[in-house]
Amino acid sequence: MSTLIQQIRHGSLWDFHGGVHPPENKRQSTVNSIARADVPTELILPVKQHIGRPGDLTVKVGDKVQKGQELTRFTASFMLPLHAPTSGTITAIEPRVTAHPSGLKEVSIVLQSDGEDRWDDSIANADERTLSDLSSDEVIEIIRHAGIAGMGGAGFPTARKIQSGLAKTENPYR
Repeated sequence: MSTLIQQIRHGSLWDFHGGVHPPENKRQSTVNSIARADVPTELILPVKQHIGRPGDLTVKVGDKVQKGQELTRFTASFMLPLHAPTSGTITAIEPRVTAHPSGLKEVSIVLQSDGEDRWDDSIANADERTLSDLSSDEVIEIIRHAGIAGMGGAGFPTARKIQSGLAKTENPYR
């Protein structure tokens, strides 16, 4: 039997549960009105969704969480927090197959939705200052805490990209 590395070098791909592949036409979508998607009853959230190390867990099995609550925290510049997409209860923290062609498992948080989709109070009462009231460092920290990453494939932390380019730009608010 080939090793995993040998299989990858030979172009092996593995199926994973999930994803959408609609028919290659649009007739169905032009006839019906847009429907609102329900919140799933169970969400599987890979802890590592970006380049760098995964964030440090801030929750444990049995914890009740709110939408937007940080489930992991970052302690280095190439880490990002993971947030709860809805309110509910953490039912497992365990390796699960992720949506990646390698077919490998990643530590994931399993969230059972309570159907209420309640926001974390700290987000609902967030600071309402405008960007012009903030320093560049404060804006970068807001972006970092929001967990924003690039969509180029590696999930490079956006705050890190901005930091690396900041020295090459002029700040009109200085």
